[in-house]
Amino acid sequence: MSDDDFDRLTRALRSPPPPDPAARAETLRLAMENFDRAQGSRQPPRPMSESRKGFWTGVTSMLNFLSGRQMLAATTSVAALCIGVVLIQPGLRNAPTGGVDIIPEVLATAPAKPTQPAGDEALATTPALGRSELPADAPAEPALSQPDAAGTAPATTMAPPPPPAPAAGAATEMLAEAAPAMTATAPMPGQPNSPARAKRKALAPGNAEADAGIVADGLIAETRSVPEAEPLGLVASQDTLAMAPEPSTEAFPQAAQNPIKVTAEEPVSTFSIDVDTASYAIVRSSLMAGYLPGPDEVRIEEMVNYFPYDLPAPAAGEAPFRATVTVMPAPWNNGRRLVQIALQGRLPALADRPPLNLVFLVDTSGSMQDANKLPLLKQSLGLILPQLREGDEVAIVAYAGSAGVMLPATAAAERRVILSSLDQLAAGGSTAGAEGLELAYQVAQDMTGAGEVSRILLATDGDFNVGVNDPEGLEAYVAKKRAGGTYLSVLGFGRGNLDDATMQAVAQAGNGTAAYIDTLQEARKVLVDQLSGALFPIADDVKIQVEWNPAEVAEYRLIGYETRALAREDFNNDRVDAGEIGAGHAVTAIYEITAPGSPALSVNPLRYGASEAAPSTAAPAELGYLRLRWKAPGETTSALIEVPITPDMAPVGPEARFAAAIAGFGQLLTGGTYLGNWGWDQAIALALEGRGEDAFGYRAEAVSLMRLAKALSSQ
Repeated sequence: MSDDDFDRLTRALRSPPPPDPAARAETLRLAMENFDRAQGSRQPPRPMSESRKGFWTGVTSMLNFLSGRQMLAATTSVAALCIGVVLIQPGLRNAPTGGVDIIPEVLATAPAKPTQPAGDEALATTPALGRSELPADAPAEPALSQPDAAGTAPATTMAPPPPPAPAAGAATEMLAEAAPAMTATAPMPGQPNSPARAKRKALAPGNAEADAGIVADGLIAETRSVPEAEPLGLVASQDTLAMAPEPSTEAFPQAAQNPIKVTAEEPVSTFSIDVDTASYAIVRSSLMAGYLPGPDEVRIEEMVNYFPYDLPAPAAGEAPFRATVTVMPAPWNNGRRLVQIALQGRLPALADRPPLNLVFLVDTSGSMQDANKLPLLKQSLGLILPQLREGDEVAIVAYAGSAGVMLPATAAAERRVILSSLDQLAAGGSTAGAEGLELAYQVAQDMTGAGEVSRILLATDGDFNVGVNDPEGLEAYVAKKRAGGTYLSVLGFGRGNLDDATMQAVAQAGNGTAAYIDTLQEARKVLVDQLSGALFPIADDVKIQVEWNPAEVAEYRLIGYETRALAREDFNNDRVDAGEIGAGHAVTAIYEITAPGSPALSVNPLRYGASEAAPSTAAPAELGYLRLRWKAPGETTSALIEVPITPDMAPVGPEARFAAAIAGFGQLLTGGTYLGNWGWDQAIALALEGRGEDAFGYRAEAVSLMRLAKALSSQ
């Protein structure tokens, strides 16, 4: 082909010739003739007598080849099928009002696909989905319950007459009414209800392509959307029978993100430490399910404190924990710095620990029947038993419609007895959480002896829906029992109705920790690797207070700890409860600070009033002053630790970098308000820099979750 031929071909492809009207009309005529010809049957129906003769001949031939045993099996199957039809048919007649009533006779006699006329005529004559023409003398069937004039819904109502078929001009209007109902989707358990977190494709009214497809399949129908608050029910059509999933009823603490504060106006920051890890596991569960977690599910301090860090431990004779302060440039803004305050608890010799009285308080309500709830719970609690030793005791209390002791105090060495009692737990009934807690505390009190440690492990999906009408009263009850020496920790299981807010509040009131277990590997981390920290406290009511030097710090922001904030005066009040540090636990808090005159300042100076900070009496190099208060377990008077914060207190290493990466991870999940252009790629790179040894693979998993979150956020 020459260059000229190629150029002509290229121009022809770019500008095709206009269609020939005559050829188009001829093609349409032939298509209509073929369509009309195809409506008839090419062969006449076979006579009935020949059809019957062929059927019985085939049956007789088949029976001749069956043995006696095969004949017995066949007749038994036929009998079972007949019984099933007799039993199921009344059930289909009395379908629950949560779905669409099913009329068996109609479904049995409805044609698979009736012949449809074309064009708007099809829209006018197509029957509604799930309906069919009934004989005039057919008995009325019960339909969906409709409220009466007083607003109450009777048990059954008579089916109203079918509406008249819409006129041809009403096709577009009918599509507009049917499209939302046909595309409505109930959220899966644990999946957020917000439409911003899920992309739904809907049929747009007036969409010619969608209209043509619906008309061709004969699916113009009267449909009913399933409300999100409706209980699990049957949704029926001519072709399908599906189960509608229950909506999510999860609840998380509502707390606004900590804002930037001006040091000259509010130089002191006070909060309680937090060693909970539930939020990180919940975030992981959401990401692995294929959607981004909601902002309320993300508590950045729990994500940072999920990981073990290589920090210096206190020396003999010192306080039960040691503080390490690191100052580094903020990864997301060069004009700011991060101040990390890390506390490492002492790990006493396990041989010297006191005897442990452990009460498993197990939620056996009906909502616990899923595989990732009660079955996983049994396996998880079983992992603790090899970690216990002679002198420890275990008891099991179950609660559902009522509470009961499934296993009285039993020596930990009797593992078979304990495992057998766990295996007998079954889900059923509603949740009487308050009654179960009261019984568990009574059992723990009866088990406790001098010098022993008593701990209740509440294992639940958080569905405190019966017996707990006053959450604040429940927290006060748990706090009162805490004063008696019995601590309470909470283990959450499953998604869909996880009441994380109540679980966290109860754990805080009980001087315990809150963890979420979604896999057996997570159960091992919480109940095996970190068992000593979860069950044996070394410091109670640990509070942190930082006074920032306005000469060096113009603005500051505490990253996370929104639900742990304390008033300034609470720091010196020993009656105010705070968090606990367990044996070997590490706690990290991160501040973001901005120096005076930095281009990264967020707040303009005041036009009226004091625009400059008062002269500081602190040393010029001090960024701030750290104060820590804590109590020895069982004591009522606190001790005080004071440490100046200077820029060169500790070198910046992999531990500080990884903690900063996780703090950035959490902020990206909550919107990244203060991160500027810093995004997923930078967070992943920083986490890889701080990955370090990572003996258990926790940090590698975090990098994988970041990559997954990046992919989901780009959808």
